[in-house]
Amino acid sequence: MFKHILITGGAGFVGSNLAVRLKQTFADLKVTALDNLKRRGSELALARLREHGVEFAHGDVRCAEDFDTVSGYDLLIDCSAEPSVQAGASGSPAYVLNTNLSGTIQCLEAARREHAAFLFLSTSRVYPISTLNAASFTETETRFTWSDPTGAEGITTNGVSEKASLEGARSFYGASKLAGELLLSEYVATHGMKAIINRCGILAGPWQMGKVDQGVVTLWVARHIFKKPLSYTGFGGTGKQLRDMLHVEDLFDLVCKQMAKPELWDGRVYNAGGGLANSVSLCELTKLCQTATGNTIEIGAKPETSPVDLRIYVTDSSRVSKDFGWKPQRSVPDLVEDITRWVHEHADSLAKVLG
Repeated sequence: MFKHILITGGAGFVGSNLAVRLKQTFADLKVTALDNLKRRGSELALARLREHGVEFAHGDVRCAEDFDTVSGYDLLIDCSAEPSVQAGASGSPAYVLNTNLSGTIQCLEAARREHAAFLFLSTSRVYPISTLNAASFTETETRFTWSDPTGAEGITTNGVSEKASLEGARSFYGASKLAGELLLSEYVATHGMKAIINRCGILAGPWQMGKVDQGVVTLWVARHIFKKPLSYTGFGGTGKQLRDMLHVEDLFDLVCKQMAKPELWDGRVYNAGGGLANSVSLCELTKLCQTATGNTIEIGAKPETSPVDLRIYVTDSSRVSKDFGWKPQRSVPDLVEDITRWVHEHADSLAKVLG
């Protein structure tokens, strides 16, 4: 069992949730969260981290010197990222590349110096946009779904497996994360680093500061609660785009199972998501939010599709389920209800961030 875990991006949504849950579950475990607090709302996590005994280090993953304040950790969980797929789509991609690629390099070097294991939270966005959008699909009253056969290797009605092609453009965000994966594989081969990679789809849950381009479930719930308008954007503006959702608590369960099997930390890659059973379209999500909040809001339509948008993404997590005996336990309605409860409980502080 690990004794001291450093979580980069530790005041962000995923990082802070993992940090708190690790301390709640393993009382003797030391957990340190490192974060630059750039994202709006991340400062709200500090009191929660402190309350649960998580140490905080203010630092930027792009700066090697900022790692000097933390030592003695035997596992680094890299949750730091500029998570927007729209980053660099218009204008310079420098920030997303510096954060996600240069930052990952500094994380890898910090872990190498400490002889620490490395858990890399990558993304489903490493898979090329054109391949995903070219897969055969059908349209129902409320969603798009992949049809069988899809015509693309590694893509079935059950979702995208690790066998799917990586050839093609995927956004600067996706490219930066894939480059991080490739570098990590070199550290494993050259330095014998213990490592594992989770390619996550949409992660959601309480404490996510949702925006239009990232954190869609929280955004949808919060707009319903605060009675602010939304829009269905792209693919005709019907809201039928489909995604699978993974509750952050299910991700925590997976991380715990992975920590218990260090023999599998050889740089292998896993697709980790909610799967078809936990998939939802935007218009279906609207219905769930109406039920959970009791409110109905104005939702407009913007039919034009962004060149980095996807019609469908669903994760095939069969490999990680087989190796670790893991499967998501929380449904999309559970997720919406948990976020609704959280927003109501912290409405005063969240109104300025999510309202």
